[in-house]
Amino acid sequence: MSVLILDGGMGQELIKRAGEATSLWSVQALIDQPELVRAVHDEFFAAGAEIATTNTYSVRPDRMKHHGIAHRYEELQLLACKLAVEARDAHGSGLVLGGMAPLGYSYRPEQAPAPDDAAKIFAGMCEMQKPYVDGYILETMGGVDEARGALMGCMGHGKPVWLAVSVSDTDGTKLRSGEAVAEILPLVEEFGPDALLVNCARPEAVTVALGELTETKVKLGAYANGFTGIVDDFDNDDATVDLLSARTDLGPAAYLEHAKRWQALGATLIGGCCEVGPDHIAALSRHFKGD
Repeated sequence: MSVLILDGGMGQELIKRAGEATSLWSVQALIDQPELVRAVHDEFFAAGAEIATTNTYSVRPDRMKHHGIAHRYEELQLLACKLAVEARDAHGSGLVLGGMAPLGYSYRPEQAPAPDDAAKIFAGMCEMQKPYVDGYILETMGGVDEARGALMGCMGHGKPVWLAVSVSDTDGTKLRSGEAVAEILPLVEEFGPDALLVNCARPEAVTVALGELTETKVKLGAYANGFTGIVDDFDNDDATVDLLSARTDLGPAAYLEHAKRWQALGATLIGGCCEVGPDHIAALSRHFKGD
């Protein structure tokens, strides 16, 4: 079963290189050191990634407004898209997906706006990114309504849409909202995205979640994070990722073993999320592509 290799976690790679975690997270590099963003894209492609996700996860209007830079929202969206496209073109192959994060805050689906309101915001992001990207990836959706709003806004723009949901680190059968992860399947059936993935949870939880989603009729995928877990205080736009701890037992070889389990469960789209770097992607590429 052929596997398409996604890239890894942009935000944490940027922090490692910049040496500082701020509440703007990956947006800070777009403002201060866009060359770092390009360099990370380049390294993921060189490692074997076939997909680049734009560094737009944190470039969302509510976060920009909170930090007093709402006037730079479109500028930073477009800059992130251009950097990903330039890296892809320099590499000579691959696809660029426009990354979109939950509105409100990651891992906190209860903070998301109502689906109708969210859809308008996501639709606007799609139109900004449309001239540059090959498709859209809706990341870390932690509840059914949160995912519904994103799908409502992103379907119908003439580009493929991938939906990625995030599950509880301690119980992969449940979304971050507490809803059963299998409750996402009727939504996938209703909207018809091109792929369903599980992302940004511990790899062990991702494996459990995939086992609950094998009945999906769309492509299945997975990309886990390398955090020990998500702490309660990580719940607002002033929080910094230094509140979260990285695992010490999830090097490239260990991560690959999890990825093998995902493939066995039907995943054909495999990459990495936070704390998963180019070395991890290289290990995936060597195994699944024989490079």
